[in-house]
Amino acid sequence: MGYGVWGRPFTISQVLALPALFLAASGPAAAEDPAPLKGEVVVTSTSTGTARQTHPGNVAKIPEREIDFVKADHYSELLNRAPGVYIHRNNGQESLVSIRSPVLSGGAGAGSFLYLEDGVPTRAAGFANVNALFESITETAGGIEIIRGPGSARYGSNAVHGLINVLSPEPEAGFSGVSDVWVGPHGLFHNTNTASVSWQDGEASHGLLGSLVFAEDDGFRAASGFGQQKAQLRYDYSKGADDIFFTLSSHNLNQETASFVQGPTAFRDDALRKGNASPEAFRDAWAVRAALHWTRELNENWSFNITPYARENRLRFALHFLPGGAIEKNGHWSVGVQNSLIHETDDGHTIILGGDVEYTEGYLREDQEGPAVFSFVQGTHYDYTVDAMVLAPYLHTVWALGERTELTAGVRLEHTIYEYDNRTATGVTGRFRRAADRRDTFTDVTPKLGLAHTFSDEITGFVNWKRAARAPQTTDLYRLQANQVAGEVESEKLDSLEVGARGTWGTLEYEAAAYYMKKKNFFFRDSDGFNVTDGRTKHYGVELDVFTPLIAGFDFGASASYAVHEYDFNRTVATSPQSNNIQEGTDVDGAPRTLANVRLGYVFWDGRARSELEWVHVGDYYTNPANSVRYAGHDIFNFRIEADVREDLSLHARVTNLADKRYAERADFGFGNERYFPGEDRALHVGASVRF
Repeated sequence: MGYGVWGRPFTISQVLALPALFLAASGPAAAEDPAPLKGEVVVTSTSTGTARQTHPGNVAKIPEREIDFVKADHYSELLNRAPGVYIHRNNGQESLVSIRSPVLSGGAGAGSFLYLEDGVPTRAAGFANVNALFESITETAGGIEIIRGPGSARYGSNAVHGLINVLSPEPEAGFSGVSDVWVGPHGLFHNTNTASVSWQDGEASHGLLGSLVFAEDDGFRAASGFGQQKAQLRYDYSKGADDIFFTLSSHNLNQETASFVQGPTAFRDDALRKGNASPEAFRDAWAVRAALHWTRELNENWSFNITPYARENRLRFALHFLPGGAIEKNGHWSVGVQNSLIHETDDGHTIILGGDVEYTEGYLREDQEGPAVFSFVQGTHYDYTVDAMVLAPYLHTVWALGERTELTAGVRLEHTIYEYDNRTATGVTGRFRRAADRRDTFTDVTPKLGLAHTFSDEITGFVNWKRAARAPQTTDLYRLQANQVAGEVESEKLDSLEVGARGTWGTLEYEAAAYYMKKKNFFFRDSDGFNVTDGRTKHYGVELDVFTPLIAGFDFGASASYAVHEYDFNRTVATSPQSNNIQEGTDVDGAPRTLANVRLGYVFWDGRARSELEWVHVGDYYTNPANSVRYAGHDIFNFRIEADVREDLSLHARVTNLADKRYAERADFGFGNERYFPGEDRALHVGASVRF
């Protein structure tokens, strides 16, 4: 199959001619306008559904129609449209995440963010992965909700800097379906399919929806292709006081991986940026999840939710970013249940008493087949299993202090137990320490307090104080370095103060927030390759999210943030101290102060077509702890267009990196070198959606 790759630069006339591809055909269809803020409901905080207008804290919602319009090849293209969010696309389907934070890697990157599917974590606490977002089925989601900073009392470990809840789509009335295909450069092929049916059986309502996602890409860099498949089945049942839905989701990824390019501005050198110094690198991942959500109305004041779930995942990949290039295998399976009893009082108060229980069995093995490189020795580095139990009761309340004022208060107690079993020789080999069998426990209490006041029908203000905590990742505890002692890692804690407002001003919808956060027991690996267990950081910034229709079919949307992320402690290292020493008050590396996503939309052809010009701004940031090396940031422009040419057929196209900018998706500094994941050249994607 040919994929229509454009091998030469676009001209302005070619770009402007794209709408003509769609105006050549005609037929009736309808374009949806964005839903008004007052009509939106969010479910992430409590699972019961809260009007977004009066939600007691920040929340960004990416609706289903926007997901369908963006048609992201990588979830970063979608999630980076939210304020305070910057997902670095490393290579293939990999990523590193920042939400009200610098970009975080290792255990911090895995454990600081909580990824959910319909409110259920996609991975067990303590067994997270920095790339876990590629397991989420964002392509066919019914919506995505993002909370920046700590979550509510409903969530515990990993909901520290933020959480992302991917909502499964609900079955539609009757029978319907859609198949969407798009192609692009370097053999990119993407196909999403959804079919839905619903029916009535006496007093009972039933709905069934299935989704399939297929993606293949040879990669714009050498030996960097991937194949990915996702599937989801959802069944809905409603009768009388009972509402039930069941989901079964699966994911498979087979990826070749390209490594960093090294050297000052190496991302601008075509030979380097399209090459791959680690052609042997790969990542194979597999996951499956199931959950049953049952809500029963006991009477007009009482109801309960119960959600039993199970999950399993496996991962095998090359540690190409470390000397020696060892192979790691890890995985875990879990069973758990979420429970909550909800009381709505006659006075307008809400009391939710809940509890979560989860049991997990996980493993990790790391082997280096090649000869020793420095202290990265040949042979088995680690081989262990961990059994984990999490018990977490919580209380979440909303008190109506008046007709326009609500006080939200909650507390969560989370007790985590790890049973570690070392399956290889105890002691030190090279730089690696294998601890003897042990049992570790962590107990964290995370209170929350917030106030929301509706000043008028147009504006609601809110203020929140929240504490978040996460038990250490199992890799933090048991993947030790030679100079470490088992048991010295403590739970990471973060205190957050937030003030904000949302509402409307004429036709303008907005949400604005400011925050200040301090974190202790920050766990990361320094430039000497040793784990730091007692780091401290502070974070403060402002965020804005706006949308407004304009005249003549145009509309405007934007998200923007200004944030400062600073080290709050000192640390001296032996390796290149002039580049890697940490001083209190310096910026954490990988933390741009400015981020923005600005979109100008245009609805035309009697509402049957929509186009969008998008500006993605990433400000400059330091790439090393000493703040002596800086990446200049970048500004990228993308163009999208979609038109309903018939009731059952839409055509769409997009041009990414419209100006063919040379930039870095991620800039870093390591082993004495500036290094980058280069951004892709300008690319044309074209496709079609068929509805039935």
